[in-house]
Amino acid sequence: MIIQNAPVDPLSDILSLVQAQPACSVRLEAGGAWSLRFRPQTCKFNVIRHGHCWLVTGDERRRLAAGDCVVIKQRAEFVLTSDPALEPVDAATAFAQDETHGTVGDDHDVALLGGSVAFGSGDASTVLNLLPDVLVIEAQSSAAPQLAWLLDQLDVEWRGGLAGARASCDDILRLMFIHALRAHFKSAGNEAPGWIAALADPHLAAAIRAIHAEPARIWRLTDLSRIAGRSRSAFAAHFRQKVGTSPVEYAANWRLALAASRLRTGREPVSAIAQSLGYSSDSAFGAAFKRRYGASPGSARRRSGGPTNATAPRMISSSRKRAGRD
Repeated sequence: MIIQNAPVDPLSDILSLVQAQPACSVRLEAGGAWSLRFRPQTCKFNVIRHGHCWLVTGDERRRLAAGDCVVIKQRAEFVLTSDPALEPVDAATAFAQDETHGTVGDDHDVALLGGSVAFGSGDASTVLNLLPDVLVIEAQSSAAPQLAWLLDQLDVEWRGGLAGARASCDDILRLMFIHALRAHFKSAGNEAPGWIAALADPHLAAAIRAIHAEPARIWRLTDLSRIAGRSRSAFAAHFRQKVGTSPVEYAANWRLALAASRLRTGREPVSAIAQSLGYSSDSAFGAAFKRRYGASPGSARRRSGGPTNATAPRMISSSRKRAGRD
């Protein structure tokens, strides 16, 4: 088998950087008159397996039907209910007997499968800022076929109870989360937030992919505009309009985000990180890092509780930590 290098994928890079991991897989069955209030500490992901219910967020009410997928941004309180007029109770009461299988009400009119996606780094805002507080992907949307297939697999794994089922469910949930993000970005089109909108523009996307492919390179506007195939001024103005920052600032911030992740999760000496990411000296790295994060690299590592042993370097991708349950 010939294994080729995967193409540069900025969204995958960022999901890896923020250590997006499924926190848990759960099933909720409800019937009769019921109403549950959820106060998520992580990003919640739910799919309606059968039946229907109401989603209440603030003053908004939305009827959910079989096949609909819902992503709730962390700390966005919401209610699932058979009737929005009912007074909700804490959702924890439904999971008092079994934290992975909640039940409420007198019957099983509706079933939901879902869980949480937790982010293991302080850069979670890079993903969360792309999302509305509540995102609903309807069963009739163009993303429905892929999500429906994943939903079927999730249900099979959940009901099968075979060895590795929990891990399989978590991985499927993560895939569903990615597909929900894609669906959101596609439906938003030119109105998609931040750098995601830029990826839909072939000129801007070429520059962003180049930055992600060579994060240690000291990128200049001339280099990036040449890759984008645009004049310097036109490229710089269009990039700032879409992304909210200049191309050179984006490259510098991405390089520092990688450094911050390695400080949190790895054992490399600060000097090794600085050198590998193209900084001319430890002091140059320290000054840039402090301007961005308000603390020195060493202080940031200690504050995050990350490893301080300078031996046994590890790559970012091999040092992910299992996210805890919310």
